[in-house]
Amino acid sequence: MSELVTGEAVALELRPARLPSRALAVLLDLVAAMAVYVAVTIVLVTSTASLDEAAQTALSIATFVLVLVGGPIAVETLSHGRSLGKLACGLRVVRDDGGPIRFRHALVRGLIGVIEILMTFGVVACIASFVSARGRRLGDVFAGTLVVRERIPVTRTGFVPPPPPWLAGRFSGLDLSAVPDGLWLAVRQYLTRMQQLDPQVGWSMAERLASDLAERTGAPVPQGVPPAAYLAAVVLERQAREARRAFGSDAARAATPAAVPATSGSAAPPEAGGGTPAVHGRPAGAHEVVSEPSAEERSAESPAGSAGKRPGTGFVPPA
Repeated sequence: MSELVTGEAVALELRPARLPSRALAVLLDLVAAMAVYVAVTIVLVTSTASLDEAAQTALSIATFVLVLVGGPIAVETLSHGRSLGKLACGLRVVRDDGGPIRFRHALVRGLIGVIEILMTFGVVACIASFVSARGRRLGDVFAGTLVVRERIPVTRTGFVPPPPPWLAGRFSGLDLSAVPDGLWLAVRQYLTRMQQLDPQVGWSMAERLASDLAERTGAPVPQGVPPAAYLAAVVLERQAREARRAFGSDAARAATPAAVPATSGSAAPPEAGGGTPAVHGRPAGAHEVVSEPSAEERSAESPAGSAGKRPGTGFVPPA
């Protein structure tokens, strides 16, 4: 990885492209450019057969300059550093500060590339790229550019291993507010890469990180607990706290209002009824409000009428 510092003083870690990938990208670009040059030359020869030799020579030189020199410059300028070969190899030309290149960068790289690639058959470019610490050729040095890799192999380094089961919940009382983000990042990077380290080196790094973490939390590392297991358990505790802070309080606040009406609603119907509860399906005290029925009502409540229709039994459904 190569560290580049942007104009805003931000350090970028980029992976420079090495000689094999760059040589393959240049070879693909040259094959494409030569194919275009041959096709354009055939068209010009057939269309300018009536011209004299000097005019044909001038057209040949102009075609060579435009296709083999101007073409790559235009392609890199318009594509912001991605030519056909670099796109196929997953490479890109960037400035020294990590930004996209402009026309002047592509122009300097293209003009010097004529000397170190076309005229010397790539020998000078290979030597310069092999000697350079970041694999830059002379055109990159004079233009202030760098060829980096855009496609980086994905490795399984993002998984933090869980702590042993006997450490789960043991550090729930730790004060993690004084631990800086940089220390959390260092601990997480160590846990994701500790299987790739030498055992002695990994143990010493775990001890140092565990001591730093214990100093920040104010509680020493328990006796008999390996430093790597201690780090994994503390990281798991921090993740659990963040999850409770993000989801637990909202879920409890959303469930509390729904539980209160259900409790009050179960006791509300007897009070809303304004009397004592019903007994045997008929409200208590119903004889106090029953009046003497009239003749029409007695005729309507005859046995024949009650056989087809059973009036209200006095049952009041709960609210």
